[in-house]
Formats: sequence, structure tokens, C-alpha cells
Amino acid sequence: MKKIMKNIIVMAGIFASASAFTADYPSKNIRLIVPFGAGGGTDSVGRTIANSTKDILGTNISVMNRTGGAGAVGMSFGAQQRADGYTLTVVTREIASLPQMGLMQHTADDFKLIRMVNLDPAVVLVSKDSKFNSINDLIEAAKTNPGKVKFASTAAPNFYLIALQKDQGIQLNAIPYNGSSEAIPSVLGGHTEVTMVTPGEAISQLKSGQLKALGVMSKDRISYIPDVPTLIEQGVNVTSGTWRGIAAPKNTPDEIITTLGNAFDKAMASDDFKKFMAQGAMTIHNMDMAEFTQFVKDDTKSLSTLIQ
Repeated sequence: MKKIMKNIIVMAGIFASASAFTADYPSKNIRLIVPFGAGGGTDSVGRTIANSTKDILGTNISVMNRTGGAGAVGMSFGAQQRADGYTLTVVTREIASLPQMGLMQHTADDFKLIRMVNLDPAVVLVSKDSKFNSINDLIEAAKTNPGKVKFASTAAPNFYLIALQKDQGIQLNAIPYNGSSEAIPSVLGGHTEVTMVTPGEAISQLKSGQLKALGVMSKDRISYIPDVPTLIEQGVNVTSGTWRGIAAPKNTPDEIITTLGNAFDKAMASDDFKKFMAQGAMTIHNMDMAEFTQFVKDDTKSLSTLIQ
């Protein structure tokens, strides 16, 4: 009987300590893992949401770029951290694709998906002096010279490219780079001929005329680059894009997840965040944990058709 009472007292102490811990959250700085290189779209979204949320939470949120494996290294690292709310991770579409290909041990189930932040289509880009002036020019070149057109891939595999290749029966020479911050300079420098990124990742080069857009991979034209036709308009029925969100290790207490979710909601609704995202041609797409979790499950299923 004494042993039972002792165990009850110990468990009560543990629960009391945990409650005090979550009630005091956050009591120190938070670290946000970004699984791609500095300067790219994922890095921009991560830094922007971190900067917009820190005052709401009353603590600094520092960004740590942990690159490699098309995002696998950083996301796996984030999944393995203490579930205390002090290490969060920017998760991207690769969390839905890489595990299916055996390229990443951890899956979305290893996280609590707190909020989706951003959802954007891809845009097909070439240098301003490129001989390609439409998506059909690119497709024709790829059909004429299979595997010869050099594609700067922001991730390996690149599902923007896979979708186009499968639909059109073509093959490009995909050269892997660590995110758009490396792929875009490759095209500008003439090392590769084409890349596919989200509009926000290349908006400055598009506005300056350094890059030329062959088409956007969405159902409708987008406001940031209204003069760029969709692939569908050009007779190529392919849509693709990416999403980004914030996640925590799966055993993070629900009270902490609620605190973070509410803070991210306020940050995404703020004028400063909206202005920054608009300037960067990035689309805010807020989904709560339940919606985001279901979205990732659905996207994982849709990607399986491309992986086969």
C-alpha cells in the first residue's frame, strides 16, 4: 500500500511539473530549423514568420539553416529534438515525398503540424537570352534531344519536373542544387538552361528582366506575375507547386501547440507579415493543425502516383 501511495505521489509530482512547464511557456528563446539554404523561398518564409511571431510570444526565435538531402537532413533533425516547444521546424512538401522514396527516415507522423503558412505554384524560368520563349519551345527541345536540356533542380527528386516529364513523355538532365538560392544563379550563369521555383524565389530577377518566365504551373494566372500564362493556357495540362508550414516533434504537449498556433495565426494576420509576403510574391495560406495534417495526408497520396 505504501508503495502504491508513493507511486501516486511521484506521478502527481510529474504531472504538476509538466503543467507548470507548459504554463510558463515560452520561458527562453525558440529555435526554428530551416531545411534549405539561406536566401531561398523556404528560408524567407521561415525568417518572416519567426520575425513576426517573436513579439507575440515575447521571446526571440532564431533561425538555423540545416541543409542537405533535399530537406531531409533538416526535417529529420527537427523531428528528433526534445518535444518541449523550443525547437520547431519548417516542413515542406518533401516531408510528403521523400519518405515514400526511401530517402528520408522520418515522416509527417513524427511531427505535430502546427500551421501551414505558405502555398504557391511553380513557375518555369530561363535566362533572359534563352532561345526558349514558351513552355512548348522547351518541350520540343527536350523531345528532339532527350536528356540534353540542363535543368537546375532545387531538390532531388524534383516533382515539378517529374510532373512535366510524365505528362509530356520527355527527359531533361536534372542537375541537383541545394534550393533556389543555388539553382537560380546556375541559370543566370549559363551553367544550366532552365529551373522551376515558386514566384517569390525569383521575383527580383523577374522584375529586373534577368529571368524569363515560360509559364506558371497553376490553374489560373497569379497576381504577382499576371502577364505570365499558365501551362494549361499553352496546352500543357500540368499543375504543381509547393507548401511550407511549421511543425514540432510529435510528443510536444498540446498546450504548447495551442500557444504556438494562436501566435502564428496572429502573426499571419498582421499587416507587417502580409506586406512582407506580398513584397516577396509569396502567398499566405493559413491552415490549422487538423486541416494541415489532412492536407499533408492527401498530398502524400497524390505524390505516390508520380513516385511509382
